Amino acid sequence: MLTLLGVLVFSLGLLGSIALHEIGHLLPAKKFGVKVPQYMVGFGPTLWSRKKGDTEYGIKAIPLGGYIRMIGMFPPNPAGVQDKEHLGRVGLMIESAREEVLAEISPIDEPRTFYRLSVPKKLAVMFGGPVMNLIIAAILFTISLSVIGRPEVTTTISEVVACVPTPANPNGITSTNSECVGSAQTPAAAIGLKAKDTLLSIDGIEIVTWDDLGTALATKAGQTVQVVYRTAQGDVITKSVEVATYEAAILDSAGNETGEYSNRGFLGISPAFDLVPTPVSQVPNFMATLTVASASALLDFPARVFGLAGDLFTEVPRDPQSPVSVIGIGRISGQIAGSEGIPGIYKVADLINLLASVNLFLFVFNMVPILPLDGGHIAGALYEGMRRQVARLRRKPLPGPVDTAKMLPVAYAMSLALLAMSVVVILADIIKPLAF
Repeated sequence: MLTLLGVLVFSLGLLGSIALHEIGHLLPAKKFGVKVPQYMVGFGPTLWSRKKGDTEYGIKAIPLGGYIRMIGMFPPNPAGVQDKEHLGRVGLMIESAREEVLAEISPIDEPRTFYRLSVPKKLAVMFGGPVMNLIIAAILFTISLSVIGRPEVTTTISEVVACVPTPANPNGITSTNSECVGSAQTPAAAIGLKAKDTLLSIDGIEIVTWDDLGTALATKAGQTVQVVYRTAQGDVITKSVEVATYEAAILDSAGNETGEYSNRGFLGISPAFDLVPTPVSQVPNFMATLTVASASALLDFPARVFGLAGDLFTEVPRDPQSPVSVIGIGRISGQIAGSEGIPGIYKVADLINLLASVNLFLFVFNMVPILPLDGGHIAGALYEGMRRQVARLRRKPLPGPVDTAKMLPVAYAMSLALLAMSVVVILADIIKPLAF
């Protein structure tokens, strides 16, 4: 039941993000007088719709995106009406699409076309969707990081190890009669430390973070130290105990064992984790780092999908870093919600982070300057503005709108590529699902 709830919560959150993305386009378009015949969440057959004013609002059957349809996305051909007999296949496709767009523009609606907007207004309309995703991500990350908090190691004890670990007893557990076999009792067990107690100092060294414990014990193996701790009931206790010696494997820079060992002090406790709120001022830096990582992942996306396709029907295990589709993300959200032994607040934080990360990725993805993505229209508007500035400097007549219809072949190729990659990733999430 919790797994299904997790999938449902994420699905509703994703649909809400899509709806708000399109509202980011819709509001400035209507503000600037552009006629918007349709606002739709999803693709395919319409499940529900209602018309209000000029716009039909609706939900479609395939919840993998959304769109608003503005009239006049393509301007009339600057060269005038074309003789189709002399057009090539690509030219014929462009002019046919242009005619379809222009056919729905009545004389009274001609001033309400998208192509007649000024460059700043075009940018406001096209930036509106991605910026909405960025705002959603910022709000969700702020809730997760600064309201709920991030899991951090604390100086509170979660578990006391009974016996000093040895090669024969690496986990430091006791025998059936609660005796340590082949090793000694840990100092923590000897002085009666318990779960939920909090370390305060070791031999005068204040224990503020968990790393302080390693520093305090580094050279104390075999020595008697003063341990000060606060019990779960609030009592502060000081006890003397001899620090145990533990042989720790020495690791190289790659994290592999070198075969050599060093002796270090060992107390015998495990730390507890707690949710520690992050200052709101650190959220932008966190998002900036994640945005750079998302952009890097996007650049690697085609190569990773190609590798995923090659291993799809083989016995090769799936790369944990491979791309995931909406299906895969939905499964991960279900696994998060259905995980046992994890406090509910941690699950809520993970689901919020997952949805925030998806929105941040949608922002980065939609900024790619290729049609049919928002970034393609933004690039077209910037180019139009640059042409007009050059014309002003040269004191020449201002050029008309950029003919974005000429980019339709690129848009169609991009759409086919995205569809093919989506199919590969969806199949991988069905055949070789990733486990969270």
